[in-house]
Amino acid sequence: MTLIIDTRTEPERALAAACETLAQGLPVAIPTETVYGLAADATNADAISRIYEMKGRPRFNPLICHVADFEMARHYVDFDPISLKLAQAFWPGPLTLVLPMRPQSDIHPLACAGLDTLGIRMPEGFSRSVIERYGKPLAAPSANTSGKISPTSAEHVAADLGDKLALILDAGPAEIGLESTIVKVDRDEIRLLRPGGLDVADIEKLTGRPVLRPQTAGAAIEAPGMLASHYAPAAAVRLNAADVRPGEVLIRFGGKTLPGEENAALVLDLSPSSNLREAAANLFAYMKKADAFGAATIAFGPIPNEGLGEAIIDRIARAAAPREGEQA
Repeated sequence: MTLIIDTRTEPERALAAACETLAQGLPVAIPTETVYGLAADATNADAISRIYEMKGRPRFNPLICHVADFEMARHYVDFDPISLKLAQAFWPGPLTLVLPMRPQSDIHPLACAGLDTLGIRMPEGFSRSVIERYGKPLAAPSANTSGKISPTSAEHVAADLGDKLALILDAGPAEIGLESTIVKVDRDEIRLLRPGGLDVADIEKLTGRPVLRPQTAGAAIEAPGMLASHYAPAAAVRLNAADVRPGEVLIRFGGKTLPGEENAALVLDLSPSSNLREAAANLFAYMKKADAFGAATIAFGPIPNEGLGEAIIDRIARAAAPREGEQA
């Protein structure tokens, strides 16, 4: 039976239970400011294997390792000047940096899919307290079946993976609701590997450098969230819908109605006030609600491709991509 502990009312019990479970090599569902993570000891091969098995995740898809502080981070990776500047500005927070691993690092190769680099970040909130108490970095992808919608609440985790988990820590809804932004610095160039909860414009403003977007499809997997099909509901997904077909669920933005909307099975608005941060926080929860409604197709209305809109559109596009076994 899965134990669920509310971190807001029983923080000490939650910390003790999490550390005990992690020490047994078992994954724990932890709350972060982005989404809920499926966390395990990043130095323990059996624990990491359980993450892959529990999620049904391809083992060529690396995991992000989460640290409590800069001292812990520096034990495992080397910072270049630009990456250090980014970390000092945006950690703790929704930024993952892909950095070279140090020779003495004992992060298990399974966590980084055999690469000589590591995706690493310092999360906000209770998860950071767990890492600090445990004393080792935690590999923590989103706490959901691989390729499906990421969880933004303990209830989402329980509905998907609850029967496989020993412990879920509940801190309420995730504040940001999108996974972290992932960047990698190559020879003073900043490359975006995945848009996410940190606005790319903030990175450009801080560094005075452009952030380069991927130019080709099918690029090598360097970080989580780079698979073409990801974050997928059971229903089919339509992008940038100009109208609504009978029986579809419509997820729109900014209160903008679409022709045929009156025939929709359900209408949800990510942010009636056109607030992209609110839209990001609602995205995965609304996708789950739409999927649970049972419609064959979810239609997304247009969303501005600016700020956090870039990350929202990225997630919807991956949800709409052909799944394994489907024709492109």
